[in-house]
Formats: sequence, C-alpha cells, structure tokens
Amino acid sequence: MNTVADPQDLARRFNENEAVWRTFERKRERRRTLGSRAPFSEVALDDLDWAEAERECGKVRCVGKFMP
Repeated sequence: MNTVADPQDLARRFNENEAVWRTFERKRERRRTLGSRAPFSEVALDDLDWAEAERECGKVRCVGKFMP
C-alpha cells in the first residue's frame, strides 16, 4: 500500500503537525503578552518560536541508512 494514501499515516502526520502548531501558538501568545525586548522583527521571532516548537514536539526525520 502506498504510504501517501495510507489513512493512518495521514492521521499520524496531521496529529504531529497539530501538536507543533499548538505549541507554537502558545509560545507566540506568551511572547506577545509578556512583550519582547529583542531587537528582531516579529517574523524572525515567529520563526524562532516555530523552530523551538518543532524541537519540542516534532520528530527528526532522517534519510538513508544508519551507519554505526
């Protein structure tokens, strides 16, 4: 069966992406509420929040074989 069309795989990917998005929203809202004194643009701060949310929730996908 093609993994792209596999409903369970699609649901798993959706749930992983949703977890990252919810974490990102929480971080962004907290930063905006507390006020950021960083000298960066709002877009750059959003990118940093997104990267942190991916590190916390996302899985690192690898290409290739494991080489001990």
